Amino acid sequence: MTQAKDGGVTKVRLGFLGTGWIGRHRMAAMVATGAVEVAAVCDPSEECLRDALALAPSADVVASLDAMLAMPLDGVVIATPSALHAAQSIAALQAGAAVFCQKPLGRSAPETQAVIDAARAADRLLGVDLSYRHTEGMQAIAHLVRDGALGEIFAIDLTFHNAYGPGKPWFFDPAQSGGGCVIDLGVHLVDLALWTLGFPDIGDVQATLLAAGRPLRAGEVEDYATARFTAGGADVRLACSWNLHAGRDAVIEAAFYGTQGGAALRNVGGSFYDFTAQHFTGTHGETLAGPPDDWGARSAAAWAEQLAASPRFDPAAEQFARSARVLDSIYGR
Repeated sequence: MTQAKDGGVTKVRLGFLGTGWIGRHRMAAMVATGAVEVAAVCDPSEECLRDALALAPSADVVASLDAMLAMPLDGVVIATPSALHAAQSIAALQAGAAVFCQKPLGRSAPETQAVIDAARAADRLLGVDLSYRHTEGMQAIAHLVRDGALGEIFAIDLTFHNAYGPGKPWFFDPAQSGGGCVIDLGVHLVDLALWTLGFPDIGDVQATLLAAGRPLRAGEVEDYATARFTAGGADVRLACSWNLHAGRDAVIEAAFYGTQGGAALRNVGGSFYDFTAQHFTGTHGETLAGPPDDWGARSAAAWAEQLAASPRFDPAAEQFARSARVLDSIYGR
């Protein structure tokens, strides 16, 4: 590790590759932990760089990932288009830097596994921004499931309808994005189900993928999808979409039903950010968590603190490949 000392506190030196809104939001959360020094920033947008330097005025501006990796760094935070994630992550890991990457880590399960293999070979920490795990509501629901308070989980309903669509053209090119709403939104839903259940075996994957209300054509990505699969003993149903006439900004839910009770995370009033979690027994519902909850960058902060404690490979990174394999099965590849 090449670490900076600030007032007696050892800080990890990070480079930020991509400083759009998400990259800057994660940067601010990592800096707030007190465990991070922002050593370098890189982005093709002058405006994004200016905004990043407002958060980290002492950071060096570099022109490329290669220039960044020539610096003494402990880690790289990647917030670039999806097509670049795997190659950039592997390059950083092979240079000896830990990696925190936006989802998806890869456009397919083989790409995802290649990054995990590189992290293991380099013995470096690998994190992915699977932020919904870190909501207070999902933490409470996972606790109920794992403690057996809901009995045997037999059904999970997952929903993420976004009444808007992505603003960048590359999202609609399957070669660059790896897919449409499933890989963009469904990745979070699949992760919530598998993470809550402890990553059981998956089977019987079936899916329907549509674009503008009809089956996909070559070169298109889906804007509406439904899927069904088994996760251990649970029947999982998933639905996600872009640009749906949903009557609100978003419909988001992760509901878990067991033999002794149920629990659900649901967004409030169409919000992308406010959630409530409830524990159900029969017709009774008990609130477990609700807004306000500043959860959006909690996964980034947790990775930064873990890196400050140890840069070594965490075997939990193997779980990223399990979710990626479910997505591949949904896409039929």
